[in-house]
Amino acid sequence: MSDREIIIPATMQPIVERAGYAPAVRVGDTLYCAGQVGRTPDMAVIHDPEQQFIAAWDNLRAVLSAGGCTFGDVVDMTTYHVGMSQHMALFREVKNRVFPKGLCAWTCLGVSELAHPGLLVEIKCVAVRRR
Repeated sequence: MSDREIIIPATMQPIVERAGYAPAVRVGDTLYCAGQVGRTPDMAVIHDPEQQFIAAWDNLRAVLSAGGCTFGDVVDMTTYHVGMSQHMALFREVKNRVFPKGLCAWTCLGVSELAHPGLLVEIKCVAVRRR
């Protein structure tokens, strides 16, 4: 008997059908979230950087919530940035509006591209549900 549970928010069913991966997997109290990006539920990339960053955080919040977690449960986060030097100040400003400061380990990586043209950030994390 496995304690692995696939987590799929209802709004992300098209991702599972199209891309074939789970938005998150819960093992025990630990939730492993796949990278979340700034796109609409119908998979359209949001081109305005600020709105794309907001949507990426909203998508991550939805995955965490479906897995019984909140931003406060995140223990490790990695963000992948296209054009990091150009967009980091805005990304950090959006992050500071929505995500608690200083509660998790965070690694930022600059990358040349993400899965779809126009994507500027992908946010991947691990959360542990508090009892």
